[in-house]
Amino acid sequence: MRRLHNKRIVLGVGGGIAAYKSAELIRKLKEQGADVKVVMTRAGCEFITPLTLQALSGNPVHVDLLDPNAEAAMGHIELARWADLVIIAPTTANLLARLAAGQANDLLTTLVLATDAKVMLAPAMNQAMWRDSVTQENVNKLLTRGFLIVGPDSGEQACGDIGPGRMLEPIAIAQHIANSFTTKALTGKRVVITAGPTQENIDPVRYITNHSSGKMGFALAEAAVEEGAEVILISGPVSLATPDRVERINVVSAQDMLVACESVMPSDIFIAVAAVADFRPQVVAKQKLKKQPDNEQGLLLELVRNPDILATIAAKEGRPFCVGFAAETENLLEYAEKKLKAKNLNLIVANDVSNPAIGFNSDDNMITLVDRELNTTRLALTSKAKIARRLMELITSYYLKETHYV
Repeated sequence: MRRLHNKRIVLGVGGGIAAYKSAELIRKLKEQGADVKVVMTRAGCEFITPLTLQALSGNPVHVDLLDPNAEAAMGHIELARWADLVIIAPTTANLLARLAAGQANDLLTTLVLATDAKVMLAPAMNQAMWRDSVTQENVNKLLTRGFLIVGPDSGEQACGDIGPGRMLEPIAIAQHIANSFTTKALTGKRVVITAGPTQENIDPVRYITNHSSGKMGFALAEAAVEEGAEVILISGPVSLATPDRVERINVVSAQDMLVACESVMPSDIFIAVAAVADFRPQVVAKQKLKKQPDNEQGLLLELVRNPDILATIAAKEGRPFCVGFAAETENLLEYAEKKLKAKNLNLIVANDVSNPAIGFNSDDNMITLVDRELNTTRLALTSKAKIARRLMELITSYYLKETHYV
C-alpha cells in the first residue's frame, strides 16, 4: 500500500555523518508515493552532495535562504506552504539547540518557523551529547511545542562509542512518517476517472462533440483525493484547471481515451463520467470539406461505432470496481438500469441532462445512484462540488463493502 501517496514531504538534512542515510530515506518515502523536496544545511552538504539528493528526489535541492530563483526570493515561504510534513534527518545537537531557541538563521530553521505542517526530528549525535542535560532540555522544550521526535536508536557509533544517539534506520523513519498521517477510507487505492467530452474529427477544421463541460468529473476527482486516493483524471478537451494532487492525462477522441484508460490499469475504482461520443466519421478528410456543386443538397457523413470504454474496462480480468454515468433526456432510470446490467457495472449514476438547470455546463446537479440490486439513492439539487463529495462517499462505502474491507 502506497500510504504516502499525495503527501508532500520536506526532508531537512543536517551536518552529521548520518546524512548519508538521507539518500535511502528519500527512496523509502518515494516508494510509498510521497513527493519529496530536500533542504540542506551548509554542514549537511559536506557529508552528502545536493546533486545526489536531487537525483533521488527528482526535485531541486534547496540550500540558500535568500534564493533569487524562488518566487519573490522567498523559498522558505514556498516550501513552508507546500509541505504536509517536515522531517529533519539527521537532526544534530546543533540543530536541536537552534530549533529549541527559535532561531531562523538559515533556510531550514526559517522554514520550520514558517510552516504550519507537522515537524518531525530524527536525532543523530554522539551518545554523550545526547545524554547532556542541555540537549535533553532542548528535546523536552521541542516536545512541548508539538514537535515529533523519533529515536534515537542505541548501538555502535561512528566515533566508536556505544550508546543512544544513532539515527533510526530510514525504513523506520518512513514508517513513523506514514503513521503520523490519518489513514482515510481510500488511502493507498488508485481511482481512475474520465471526464469531459470527446472530439471526433470530420476534417482538419470540424469535429463531432457534445456539450459536456467536465465539471462533474473534475469535482469527483477532487472528492476522491479528499478520501485519500491516488487519482488519475483522463480528460477530454475542457478549459478547467487540474485539481490539486491529481494526475491528469489529456485526450481528444474516444479511441485516445480508451488507450489512456487501459494504460493506467490496474486500478481499484474506475468512474466513467466522460460523455464519450458513440460514433465517429468512418473516414476523416485530409483537407477541409467545401461546398461543391455536387453537394448542394447536403453531404452524407458515414459514421462508425466508437469503442465502449466502460464496457471494455468492466469486462477485463481483475476488473476494477466500475461506476458508470447515464446522461439521458428521457426514461432516466429505465435506461440507467439497462446500462448497469448490460455493462456489468457495480453502480450507475442517472443524470437528467434535458433539464438546463442541471445539465451540461451547469454548476449544479441532481442525480440518482443505482446499485446492482436496483436500489436507488437520490441526491437532491445542489452544487456539483457537494454532489461529488456525497457521491464519492457512497461509492467508497459500496466499494469497501464489496471488497470486504468493512
